[in-house]
Amino acid sequence: MNSSGFLPRAQFQSLLDQLQQAGYRCVGPQVRDGAIIYDDLDSVTQLPLGWQDEQTPGHYQLHQHSEPRYFAWANGPQALKPFTFAAHETLWRVERDAQGRLAFVENLPPVEPYAVIGVRSCDLAALKIQDKVFRDGAYQDQYYSTRRAALFTVVVNCSHPAATCFCVSTGDGPVADAGYDLALTELDSGFIVTAGSKTGEKIFSQLAMSPVTDHQHYESGEQRLQAERVQQRALPGRNLRDVLFANLEHPRWDEVAARCLSCGNCTQVCPTCFCHNEFDDAKLDGRESQHVREWDSCFTAGHSALHGQLVRGETKLRYRQWLTHKLGSWHDQFGRSGCVGCGRCISWCPVGIDITEETAAICGGGA
Repeated sequence: MNSSGFLPRAQFQSLLDQLQQAGYRCVGPQVRDGAIIYDDLDSVTQLPLGWQDEQTPGHYQLHQHSEPRYFAWANGPQALKPFTFAAHETLWRVERDAQGRLAFVENLPPVEPYAVIGVRSCDLAALKIQDKVFRDGAYQDQYYSTRRAALFTVVVNCSHPAATCFCVSTGDGPVADAGYDLALTELDSGFIVTAGSKTGEKIFSQLAMSPVTDHQHYESGEQRLQAERVQQRALPGRNLRDVLFANLEHPRWDEVAARCLSCGNCTQVCPTCFCHNEFDDAKLDGRESQHVREWDSCFTAGHSALHGQLVRGETKLRYRQWLTHKLGSWHDQFGRSGCVGCGRCISWCPVGIDITEETAAICGGGA
């Protein structure tokens, strides 16, 4: 059974101190440029105390409130993906010596232990999906795996879902059940802390905590129920593979394409999208070349280029590829949908396209 205890709000700094003493670089949520993003975290004074987010289709805004909480918001544009799957990195270099001989040099990332504070349950579910993509299959991505092994996750169970959230319908929230190192449930007076791994137990044992009272357990349960009740959006089913592929010619594809800008915002903020592009960046003197990997999107023209032709030259085909892969063929590849219900693609879409609305229209409201 996982260990649990209650950490008073005034003692929250001790968690950061213990993580840093254990050799972790702490990062956590902070207000930057009108959004909550992850940045280096040394003090609890950097956390977004008294801030909440307002999210609707195509809209994200922060405002202050009177609650004495650090985590009374849903999510920002980032998830865990940038910490494990780098947006831009050199995989290897090719060097030419004076005799013209070529040497291939691997460029593995340095091992830098990160402790991410404020992880949401939907993002933890997304991390498990990315594990299947990059680490747990027949071929292991060393770059991802190196970063993943050094990652310490401190989940904060969600108490204030945004209007765009629908993690209940995907089964990925608002509370994390497993897969974390430490999980926190924030109450007004402090945090219920639960250890979920051997590494988490070591940090847990260094914290001065009291037993969790019956009332605190009750508050936690009521908070979870409220976070579930307020979610109004939902996908029409968890496995939409068959119904989506039976509706590839549905007129809704044309309707959504007329609004979609093919900007790729949805794929950039999505915590599970893993499309990428690789290219060689050669120096002009011909002595060195770097093989680079960077994030790509199925909404870009080059993503579907084969032998000089675009397989998906229209926005309609690109949106259809994204949705049918995310909610359909992911089941064939990874045994579940690629959507965790975080709602980021809805909030950060410049024209406010809602994946739950479009899916319901195409699937006829259920599957």
